[in-house]
Amino acid sequence: MGTTEKQNEVYLEPEYAADLASIRKARKRIETFIDTTPVLKSSFIDELSGRKLFFKAENFQKGGAFKIRGACNAVFSLPDEVAKRGILTHSSGNHAAAVALAAKLRDIPAHIVIPKNAPQCKIDNVNQYGGRIVWADSSIESREAIAAKVQEETGAVMIHPFNDGNVISGQGTIALEFLEQVPELEAIVVPISGGGLISGIALGAKGIKPTIKIFGAEPYGASDAAQSKATNTIVRNVSPRTLADGLRAQLGDLTWPVIRDLVDDIIVVNDKDIVKGMKMLYESLKIVVEPSGAIGLAAVLSKQSASHPDVAECRSIGIVLSGGNVDLDPLWDYMNCACQT
Repeated sequence: MGTTEKQNEVYLEPEYAADLASIRKARKRIETFIDTTPVLKSSFIDELSGRKLFFKAENFQKGGAFKIRGACNAVFSLPDEVAKRGILTHSSGNHAAAVALAAKLRDIPAHIVIPKNAPQCKIDNVNQYGGRIVWADSSIESREAIAAKVQEETGAVMIHPFNDGNVISGQGTIALEFLEQVPELEAIVVPISGGGLISGIALGAKGIKPTIKIFGAEPYGASDAAQSKATNTIVRNVSPRTLADGLRAQLGDLTWPVIRDLVDDIIVVNDKDIVKGMKMLYESLKIVVEPSGAIGLAAVLSKQSASHPDVAECRSIGIVLSGGNVDLDPLWDYMNCACQT
């Protein structure tokens, strides 16, 4: 992998779908449409983990998740004559809402293919932003087949949830912000599913700071990325089983090369530890984070991290809280019932 060094930065040659230059271009393109999210800390969690942890709160982003970054970059990259045909995507939730919102901001139609088992709060977000919902079964094959049919019928432009250079570049803007906010970061822990988020962050962070470590966090029930890293080839998980609904996708042919080359390792955790992470974030930081967003904390506190030499040597670790869209209706129903007794 060829590189060109300039003023302590490393410019990766354009063998990937994105690079530091495209990420910086994305930042300028989307800066008026997104928020610079805060970095949060907890002395209690620092003491528990034995290091300094910095939480990049993308749950405070527009739409409640990081996805608006990539969606806006992809949508606003389109020429006017192409954009007017409308846009299309398939997603279990956060990307769906982000594409609907980006389309609303550009005043173009959005067709959103959503699996029937998507959380209600994420479906509500798509409706709120005016996206046209088309239902699919939960399998990726069903989503892709229905999306292809909608595209044929409408001529809309496909905005892939992760396997898209503009989407990857948009997600990479998180790395630029994070390292400006906390320059001393030695590692960043990122949820991994299709790989758009971690690919963008790896390209951005290692382009600016080549020594930084990038670790993925993945649930046991959908650990195809960890298996892929271990075997050095893409492994498909045809039946993912995890409560982290945002982490059930398969790696793409554009994200895999970045993950293969630039992600240092992937930490796998069980769903119970993800729930513990959600609870800890709520109790310590007073924030609501969805399972896919809380997995980074679960990974840092896991036994695998404790025995991992590359993780152990890092004293300042950034954790990306990727989203906060949680269906809280069961909680409100329970509290209403309690009030009536």
